[in-house]
Amino acid sequence: MPLEDDLKQPADEEEVERRRFLGLLGSGALGLAGLGTCVVGVRYLEPDVPDGQDGRFAVGKPETIPLGTVLVLRARKVYVVHSPAGFYALSAVCTHLGCITRHEPGDDRIACPCHGSAFDLAGRVVNGPAPSPLVRLRVTLERGALVVDAKQTVDDSSFLTV
Repeated sequence: MPLEDDLKQPADEEEVERRRFLGLLGSGALGLAGLGTCVVGVRYLEPDVPDGQDGRFAVGKPETIPLGTVLVLRARKVYVVHSPAGFYALSAVCTHLGCITRHEPGDDRIACPCHGSAFDLAGRVVNGPAPSPLVRLRVTLERGALVVDAKQTVDDSSFLTV
């Protein structure tokens, strides 16, 4: 018995409607995938900085931060340290592969949970694969409050004395 080619048979109305529905469904899925790809592409090209944010933010009044305190500003990825020499700010981004570090108060150090780098409170590398110290950021006093500028780096000898 020979096989019959279904495509050569005349399609009834139900078959035509089913094919039309599946065609529309497939076209819609491709359209949504294309739209999603365009949205991701446009978001990739836009800077990842909210409007009006220039990297500067107030931390608080210096008299409210006791000597020896390390303020952890996780949302800003910054540590603000009040040392005997004055105030300074460190980036919380590890210089090895860009992981976010964490402050370990019991050990007085900053550690990278990803690859084992460790830094002292001055930001110097103590242990691990990190090639350089944590980046020190500019701290200024404006209208009685400490202001950190996360876009301006300073050298390791820079302190704000109040």
